[in-house]
Amino acid sequence: MRLIYSLFLLYAATLLSSCTTNKEVDLIVYNAKIYTVDSSFTIYEALAIKNGVFVDMGTSKEIQRKYVAKDRINALGKAIYPGFYDAHAHFFMFADLLDQVDLSNTRSLSEVVEKLKIYQDAYPERKWIIGGGWDQHKWGIAGFPTKDSLDKYFPNTPIFLSRIDYHAALVNSKAMELAQIDSLFRVEGGLIVSDSLGRPSGVLVDNAMSLVAQHIPLPEERSLLLRLRRAQDSLFSVGLTSIVDAGLTMEQLDYLKKFYQQDSLTIRDYAMIAGNPNSIEKYLNEGFYQSDRLSIRSIKLMADGALGSRGACLLDHYHDAPTRGFLLYSPEQFDAVVKRLAATDFQVNTHAIGDSANRLMLDTYGKYLKQPQKRRWRIEHAQVIAAADFVKFSQYHIIPSVQPTHATSDMAWAHERLGPERIKGAYAYKSLLKQYGMIALGSDFPVEHFNPLYGFHAAVARVDNSGFPQGGFQIENALSREEALRGMTIWAAYSCFQERQRGSIERGKDADFVILDEDIMEVALDKIRRIKTLRTVIAGETVYSKK
Repeated sequence: MRLIYSLFLLYAATLLSSCTTNKEVDLIVYNAKIYTVDSSFTIYEALAIKNGVFVDMGTSKEIQRKYVAKDRINALGKAIYPGFYDAHAHFFMFADLLDQVDLSNTRSLSEVVEKLKIYQDAYPERKWIIGGGWDQHKWGIAGFPTKDSLDKYFPNTPIFLSRIDYHAALVNSKAMELAQIDSLFRVEGGLIVSDSLGRPSGVLVDNAMSLVAQHIPLPEERSLLLRLRRAQDSLFSVGLTSIVDAGLTMEQLDYLKKFYQQDSLTIRDYAMIAGNPNSIEKYLNEGFYQSDRLSIRSIKLMADGALGSRGACLLDHYHDAPTRGFLLYSPEQFDAVVKRLAATDFQVNTHAIGDSANRLMLDTYGKYLKQPQKRRWRIEHAQVIAAADFVKFSQYHIIPSVQPTHATSDMAWAHERLGPERIKGAYAYKSLLKQYGMIALGSDFPVEHFNPLYGFHAAVARVDNSGFPQGGFQIENALSREEALRGMTIWAAYSCFQERQRGSIERGKDADFVILDEDIMEVALDKIRRIKTLRTVIAGETVYSKK
């Protein structure tokens, strides 16, 4: 009898122990459809998070049986994805634009002038008027605008207005006076556009923009931080948890280091060093910079300009103008810097739009890269590729980093620039994917809208927000939904050497995820751009929640 009683006590103690040894975690999310975006594209119902990382996934019943949590989220059947990763963006430009004149929806130069008047009335103390986003294609004019209207209404206030692609700017005479531009002269890698009388028209292209831009007063540190935090909040509201900051000055990089060290910013930032000689020297001497949220280990080169401003460098003349565009630096200069960087551990990422610029950079990469599959060098935009050059992405192990909304923004006029044959090699995302096996997707914000679902929609449907054109623009280069989701999560992370830390929902990875109100993998294509973010989480902490 005593033996039976002892066994009973032992069984009861064991049972009690099993009921009280559930592992403690910080957060459980259950009753969800979780797209892990792992190698098998596994889907789960629930996940557990501790100390900012995912510790387990499974059914709702399994996870709730195995763990107890301080906080719990009932996802109510909604879809969950890894935190979205924008593989090419401009954080500082976006932050600046929030405090400038947004001209992205203007339909005429007169509308631009009206917006500038309103801005000046609202901020009479500001010594410059800065704006961005204008696009002459939306104004129904063939060429660039001129400074005449700006001079008429703003004779004493310097004005600097960036084109939508940030590769051209419209300035007034006061701004040119401060920059001492009173005649046409040659600018390496840039252009001072002339008017009908052979005088500076007010439009500066690529490297010529810096002639005026260098005179614009820089923001104070506190003001800059507030702008960046406002921009960050906007990014969180659409599910972005990581971004690639595509080309920053030494001053901007120093600000980022300081802000992240102070915990003043939360979004994960893979910051590229703008490839000017001084910055390259500084960082080659200092080496990589790595913290939990900020990574600096890549250098951004600029090969050419943009298609819309005819600064992209083409192998043959533009279809609608007797120019081939131009490189921003000589082939010899690119050769020298690539040779030097290939002997370091830094990643190199080059802006290349035109087929000539892409050919030059692919061949230069291939000339110097040893064990290129480990280096993960990238071509940013890879926008127009000659048929013979696609294979070089595979041959030299170069990652194509593209922005799908560029295709749907440019499709109305790109064929005019390129003609019926070259257009076939433009915005060819599926062809690029087949070569490398991965493709990193971004937005290039503020050139395009920062919402990653717009890029997802453009990549999959190849139409704009109105559904134009019917059947999709060059639909043979559309991505599947799974490919597009991978491109804005795990493949973007891979392009930044971070696939072991983030980009998918797997054990041991950063607990970054987003909950949407509808499932982008199943909803009708024409509804994707209207889907809302319900919650954005970084390292297990909610940074945005829809009210």
